[in-house]
Amino acid sequence: MEGQDEVSAREQHFHSQVRESTICFLLFAILYVVSYFIITRYKRKSDEQEDEDAIVNRISLFLSTFTLAVSAGAVLLLPFSIISNEILLSFPHNYYIQWLNGSLIHGLWNLASLFSNLCLFVLMPFAFFFLESEGFAGLKKILEDLDEQIYIITLEEEALQRRLNGLSSSVEYNIMELEQELENVKTLKTKLERRKKASAWERNLVYPAVMVLLLIETSISVLLVACNILCLLVDETAMPKGTRGPGIGNASLSTFGFVGAALEIILIFYLMVSSVVGFYSLRFFGNFTPKKDDTTMTKIIGNCVSILVLSSALPVMSRTLGITRFDLLGDFGRFNWLGNFYIVLSYNLLFAIVTTLCLVRKFTSAVREELFKALGLHKLHLSNTSRDSETAKPSVNGHQKAL
Repeated sequence: MEGQDEVSAREQHFHSQVRESTICFLLFAILYVVSYFIITRYKRKSDEQEDEDAIVNRISLFLSTFTLAVSAGAVLLLPFSIISNEILLSFPHNYYIQWLNGSLIHGLWNLASLFSNLCLFVLMPFAFFFLESEGFAGLKKILEDLDEQIYIITLEEEALQRRLNGLSSSVEYNIMELEQELENVKTLKTKLERRKKASAWERNLVYPAVMVLLLIETSISVLLVACNILCLLVDETAMPKGTRGPGIGNASLSTFGFVGAALEIILIFYLMVSSVVGFYSLRFFGNFTPKKDDTTMTKIIGNCVSILVLSSALPVMSRTLGITRFDLLGDFGRFNWLGNFYIVLSYNLLFAIVTTLCLVRKFTSAVREELFKALGLHKLHLSNTSRDSETAKPSVNGHQKAL
């Protein structure tokens, strides 16, 4: 009997491993397909040629797609774990969700950590240098094409010289300036037409509603961080590297149950989106933003690395700020600084202060202006402003007019 029990236990373990591997493969396959369509949407179409460069671009494309899929998996890691915990808590003995267990969640965290390091330190550097060196035959191509390139450049130089001899330089420069100005006018016209096509309910309802929603999410984030700061001051278990929780499916990690878990997931996605938008809003990365059908493979590799770094830091950032109480699993919870009280407290204080200043100085004024426009109160505000300016005009003799 003991031998049969041991065999059945081993069979059950084997079937569990196969099931978990199959689920992980299917999830990653879905993310890979979505990532492939996203990258091909932004990839420059002129790079698609049938030669040795095409093979190099195709390999770099596959590696970039793999990295973007890993980034998407890292973003969905914490929300998937939170919602799985609530589902297991609500339906503990349901036959159809027996595949959703703690072993699968731990396996996903370990795979996300492994593949993130693999992409960041191995695949993406290889893709970049492989692309820049034009593949394995890069040296051979450079030696063969050198004479041909010199010949082509010589022909171009002679053609330009003949054009300069036939036309004055001022006319050429004026034509170039006019073409550039015409292109700018067309771009501005396209943006204005796009704004004009927006319906009245989009301008008066959707845009202000989105602004108010962002305001609410930012305010809730600051409030949760403030509560986390108080918990850090009075409770050691509030540290990201504190005592372990009850485990997956044993207790709800939110006071409000499923509603609180849904709110945590929304805030986690909000943090990720705000991080990406803030990253591309920096002046140094202004030209780094991908453009539809006009992004080189080098820029795609750089964007994939940037998104990978932001997505890998998302679970640690969410737990450190107290957005969620879900324990960091795998290598995500093994950082030594997560147990340093002063570093964690300083990070929370910095986030709360900077976000509050941004909320007061920029975001609140933008929401107020949008609400005034939606309600038609901006005209009243302008009339009051003009009236105040008229009363403040000096009189002929240099004194201010009295009301």
